[in-house]
Amino acid sequence: MPKYSNYQDVRSEIDQGIITTVDVVQYYLDQIEASKNLNVYVEVWAEEALSIAKEQDQRRAKGEKLGRLAGLVVSLKDVICYKDHQVTAASKILDGFTSLFSATAIERILAEDAIIIGRTNCDEFAMGSTNETSH
Repeated sequence: MPKYSNYQDVRSEIDQGIITTVDVVQYYLDQIEASKNLNVYVEVWAEEALSIAKEQDQRRAKGEKLGRLAGLVVSLKDVICYKDHQVTAASKILDGFTSLFSATAIERILAEDAIIIGRTNCDEFAMGSTNETSH
């Protein structure tokens, strides 16, 4: 998959049938795997993201209307709550905690069919900039 400079280019190629949403998600999963040594992702939801991408491709093939963010792949900083997913804010205090709700921002992007691929590292409770206290 070629590199794209913006979401509109990706969405245009998806809409034209040049690439699929599954292709886009797989591209990002490959990039995550290739840069694993950088410790960017605390957790990757590969199966979930691919499943949602496949569902979007099927809906698109049926001519169903998708949200404005369909095909957009996003990651969450490990301080943003996503229902039924872990969130630790890079703190051992919250290790194993599963969120009971989704943040409003998450609800809004999901309502527009964005695909969340995983949660990314941060300083503990997002306090700091040196990554000395990161996950």
